[in-house]
Amino acid sequence: CPRCMQCDTKFDFITRKHHCRRCGKCFCDKCCSKKVPLPRMCFVDPVRQCAECALVSQKETEFYDKQLKVLMNGATFFVTLGTSDKSELMVCRLSNNQRYLVLDGDSHYEIEIVQISTVQILTEGFTPGGGNTRAIGMILQYKVPGSEEVTQMKFTAGEDFSCNKKLSAAWLAAMHKVSQAAKTQ
Repeated sequence: CPRCMQCDTKFDFITRKHHCRRCGKCFCDKCCSKKVPLPRMCFVDPVRQCAECALVSQKETEFYDKQLKVLMNGATFFVTLGTSDKSELMVCRLSNNQRYLVLDGDSHYEIEIVQISTVQILTEGFTPGGGNTRAIGMILQYKVPGSEEVTQMKFTAGEDFSCNKKLSAAWLAAMHKVSQAAKTQ
């Protein structure tokens, strides 16, 4: 690699070549000067990354530090299956191996994350000028294993248990961030 892959500067005795620890491309010092932790690749201490990779690594770290913990701790919702009028109070959480959405109440469901096709967050308080909104629920669509049938679940934060309202809103916000991240990948 004779030149920087970002700015096209020629490498020589003074302008040294550096490798981004995430993408492996060659850069000069200016283009590969960010030092960011990269735990998913087993780098415990911050390591040299190009600007693009450093941004992705920072977002991943934020996700693992914040959203993942919230999703694994879970929250309580009224869950309605399909077009039913009957809802059930359930604790919803991400499984320890992060592969399933686990719902526990009188019934028990485990939805494999890869089977989820749509996550729609339900909000209230929207104003045309872009005022404050808050998440009050979500609609989740997923494929039933072994068939092409798509099932829908509606999650609604209950108004009567206000102590859990903040937890439910945080869980929904984390779920929204996860679904947005999945769309961009």
